Amino acid sequence: MFNKFKKSELFILAVVICLIFISEYIYLVEKDFQRAIFIGLWPPTIVGLLIFFNLKLKK
Repeated sequence: MFNKFKKSELFILAVVICLIFISEYIYLVEKDFQRAIFIGLWPPTIVGLLIFFNLKLKK
């Protein structure tokens, strides 16, 4: 299943998952809501850029 992905894509997805967990930790444990929301906004941006570049490379 994972042999369809490049190593760089798997690395980026791992970073995105880590960022989501870090954001949840900051939100729930440290109670720093603004910082957690700021960090939580980066994963969708990174995934969106990954999709954009993959679409551009296929053309």
